[in-house]
Amino acid sequence: MPDALHFTGNPEADALIAKDPLALLIGFVLDQQVTVPTAFAGPLKLQQRLGALDATRIAELDPEQLEAAFREKPAVHRFPGNMARRVQELCAVVAEEYGGDASRVWREAADTDDLRRRLEALPGFGEMKVKALASVLARRYGMAMAEPLVPGHAMLGDVDSPEALAEYQAAKRAYKAQQRAAAQA
Repeated sequence: MPDALHFTGNPEADALIAKDPLALLIGFVLDQQVTVPTAFAGPLKLQQRLGALDATRIAELDPEQLEAAFREKPAVHRFPGNMARRVQELCAVVAEEYGGDASRVWREAADTDDLRRRLEALPGFGEMKVKALASVLARRYGMAMAEPLVPGHAMLGDVDSPEALAEYQAAKRAYKAQQRAAAQA
């Protein structure tokens, strides 16, 4: 297990997402319409505001209380209401289906197909997030069964330093620009 995932530029946030599987999943849920550092700093903000990251507790929290934690300045996400709801939905699945242990989502997967099914079943996880999380599981945690889910282009799992994060973000912007140009052609 890595000591840190260099996704935020904040050593404490980078260590949290590396050691706490629920924090990692929450970061992926938040990785939508914000930068990677903003998304993956979110779990630390939530931990600080809620006292702990506990799937069962978050799942059972009054939705207005969770949204208030998201809205507190600086906000966890630019869409605090929607993201609070998505994080609560994720935590409910982790609590109900995995006994509150987020690592069981991948740790107990029988094979690559089972891993894909488990990731796709998580609230807020579409095809791109499945590939991105698989890249992290394969390349940062050495999970061989995740590797077949990883596409050939640069992925978040390739980020192993602050410099690599900057390179990844530049490659991601270029890839998106290329996709937009192709769609307009």
